[in-house]
Amino acid sequence: MIKQIAILTILVEIFTLSVGGAWAADHKVRMLDKGLEGQPMQFDPAFLKIAPGDSVTFMATDKGHNSESIPRMIPKTAKSWTGKMNEEIKVTFDVEGIYGYKCMPHFGIGMVGLIQVGDSTENLHAPQIARLPGKAKNRMAKLMAQVVAATPAN
Repeated sequence: MIKQIAILTILVEIFTLSVGGAWAADHKVRMLDKGLEGQPMQFDPAFLKIAPGDSVTFMATDKGHNSESIPRMIPKTAKSWTGKMNEEIKVTFDVEGIYGYKCMPHFGIGMVGLIQVGDSTENLHAPQIARLPGKAKNRMAKLMAQVVAATPAN
């Protein structure tokens, strides 16, 4: 009887893990030399709202780009990431909050993006803390406005 319960418990755990992974989505973000609006050096889309457990694949559509988290612009308990130049990177987002990211070579000219995981806006004011360069700061302000618009009022 104990052996049957142990086997049943293992099967339930396997089923739970496989079903849980089936619900997670993988979103795609392209790294581009020219955005859809004609702006140079852009992530497309630059803003995503995703569910906890979802992943984002940053695709090296055009050469000369990477994706990496911006220090002080991710939730406190979240893991940072740094993608290699010209390579795709897949990042899973388990912690709710706001994640700012950049292309390191084009950060100064505003190649930044923003991901909102869940409805949390705990670190919404992170750009003021992060000390972004001019064009990145302006672009991030526009992306933050999209977070506000995508977040239900409490």
